[in-house]
Amino acid sequence: MSDLLDTVFDAYGGRARWEEARRISARQFFGGALWAMKGHPGALDDVDVTVDLRRQHVRQEPFFQDGHHVSFTPERVAVEDADGGLVEELLDPRASFAGHDLTTPWTRLQLAYFSGSAMWTYLAEPLSLTFPGVRTEEIGTWTENGEKFRRLHVVFPDSIATLSSEQTLYVDGSGLIRRRDYSVAIAGDTPAAHYVSGHQEVSGLVVPTTRMIYSRDENGHRVPEPLVVSVRLENVTVS
Repeated sequence: MSDLLDTVFDAYGGRARWEEARRISARQFFGGALWAMKGHPGALDDVDVTVDLRRQHVRQEPFFQDGHHVSFTPERVAVEDADGGLVEELLDPRASFAGHDLTTPWTRLQLAYFSGSAMWTYLAEPLSLTFPGVRTEEIGTWTENGEKFRRLHVVFPDSIATLSSEQTLYVDGSGLIRRRDYSVAIAGDTPAAHYVSGHQEVSGLVVPTTRMIYSRDENGHRVPEPLVVSVRLENVTVS
């Protein structure tokens, strides 16, 4: 494990505490231009989200109507009713994005796949960086607004559903992840600069509560308009 990843774990509550925890839950608020662009304005805004830290599973509810929730895994996205009955499902959801670019509309289940893979990536970190097949390597530093960041390059295996198989994390002097760069594979490899803030200590874990995601230019700088996605979390709990 990279010594920079050790530094991150220390800042986020320690690897031992992360390995004890099982789930992170919160109230999730989404904003930004992406949702209308994809045909679902206001989608999955002001809903409950629960992320499993031991396996890649996310539950979000309600999903478009009261009593329905969506269950995400890499192999399957399903909408279920309050009794656990199947409403609709999408198997091998990643394959359904073939040929998509940033403006291609999504179905409801494609929306659920994107949101589930994103929220698991965000909330299971840094523990997810120790999963089998994940490779991490420290690369050169980056200076932004007068602040110097160490950078951790991450390569995810095919077994983990995330927005990009390769991502770069920017770590500040206290060990907190403050930015991540990636190219959204299911949206035509659109380059993103993703800013992280609002870190809160919850039951021994440090959890970021605010994310602002922009496009990224060829020099690695964020494009300030439009704000593509915003994520805000309230009432975070760890179990």
